[in-house]
Amino acid sequence: MSPAQIRRATLSPIILVTGGARSGKSAHAETRARAFPGQRHYIATCRPGNDHEMHARIARHVNARGEAWVTVEEPFDLVGALERSDGRGPRLIDCLTLWLANLMFDDRPWQPEAEALVAALAGQRSPVVLVSNEVGMGIVPENALARAFRDAQGWLNQCVAGMADEAEFVVSGLPLRLK
Repeated sequence: MSPAQIRRATLSPIILVTGGARSGKSAHAETRARAFPGQRHYIATCRPGNDHEMHARIARHVNARGEAWVTVEEPFDLVGALERSDGRGPRLIDCLTLWLANLMFDDRPWQPEAEALVAALAGQRSPVVLVSNEVGMGIVPENALARAFRDAQGWLNQCVAGMADEAEFVVSGLPLRLK
């Protein structure tokens, strides 16, 4: 039985927002999450490392969101972050693409983690909005790692979209409802 078949109608919605880089998907996902009552949790997956520009970018995003959001930095354990925050209000995961990259670049087995995430999403009591990049719309990458990442991201997006209640594709800041 697929995750979509085991979801109960009484559970809160799962919404996937996907699109290209800088398409406006994060801003749209924040708008979607703000529509639900309760304390909002922003589950951030980025690991900035020594990248000073990325640290500054993260700080700008946290400041722009303001105190209305609880920021949870979780580059690996999305299932745990969902479990700890369930029942406390809507959660926004930004983004699945960076999470998958974290797993793959640390040589962690990503497929069992992805399957656990999809299973955990199926039982959430509070809304979850997930952001992910659509990475398979360009040329075929020239190296094996990039092709493996593209394939894994496509598989992950299909699994999450298949069990989600809603899915949207954002282009140039405009959402297109897929489901």
